[in-house]
Amino acid sequence: MNYSKILGTGSYLPKKILTNEELSKTVETSHQWIVERTGIAARHIASTTETTTRMGTIAAKKALEAADLSPKDIDMIVVVTCTPDKFFPSTACLIQQELGIPPCPAFDVQAACSGFIYGLSVIDQFVRSGMAKRPLLIGSEVMSKLVDWQDRRTCVLFGDGAGAVAFAASDEPGILSTEIGADGYQKDILYVDNKPGAFIQMEGSAVFKLAVMKLEEVASKTLKNNHLTVHDIDWLVPHQANIRIIKATADKLGLPMERVIITLTEHGNTSGASVPLALDAGIRSGKIKRGQHLLLEAFGGGLTWGTALIRY
Repeated sequence: MNYSKILGTGSYLPKKILTNEELSKTVETSHQWIVERTGIAARHIASTTETTTRMGTIAAKKALEAADLSPKDIDMIVVVTCTPDKFFPSTACLIQQELGIPPCPAFDVQAACSGFIYGLSVIDQFVRSGMAKRPLLIGSEVMSKLVDWQDRRTCVLFGDGAGAVAFAASDEPGILSTEIGADGYQKDILYVDNKPGAFIQMEGSAVFKLAVMKLEEVASKTLKNNHLTVHDIDWLVPHQANIRIIKATADKLGLPMERVIITLTEHGNTSGASVPLALDAGIRSGKIKRGQHLLLEAFGGGLTWGTALIRY
């Protein structure tokens, strides 16, 4: 059986850090107000040169280095983003050129904050079918360009960054299963219109309730389908949207926060880059070790959601 085994991870965060204290000088808010409601203390904001393509390229280079692979080894590129630099060509094609990866399938996936889980599901199907042997999955976002910096409900939440994972087909377990879903009937509680000057629109309380319900539901289904319990999970690697959502989901699953990877405090919500950034942080810090079971989960606009069970 061909498993999608993680060989290496990488990440990139913009140099500029915007703290809550700095935000409070331009919008009616405070450090305490933001931390109590979101768990966020700071976020990284991209400069004009730190584009979705550029950040994704740097994160991918680090992942390839960690995997001991060269660009010529890669035979598929999938980029998850809702903030591409161009309508077309895809960000995946732009990164392919930047890295010098030979001609191969390259395309973008858009599922908002759930994008990386959707991307994991896509590349895993290609690996299992034998159509890809060394795929590269990248999440890169410049969410700051979609934020109304006078709207304190949303401007405190989002940040920019990129994360990447290099995979290889292997007989050893890697991605054990993925579960993805969507409910387009809930499209109006979290969206951005495609028109000049449009910003993120969000009904926070509705998103919170649905996120906790769906994440607990899909995570429990994933564990049941793999004949595992929460005690078999070494680390929960969640989308870093809001500390209250993360805590509520972990509590419903019966998972202590000591086994949850948290990067939200310094990164904010980086949408499709959130999960790979947290995964890379967990691996590079030494918390996540080979052989451990990881449960990745995310929830985003669409509405979309998903989980991935991985043996690292």
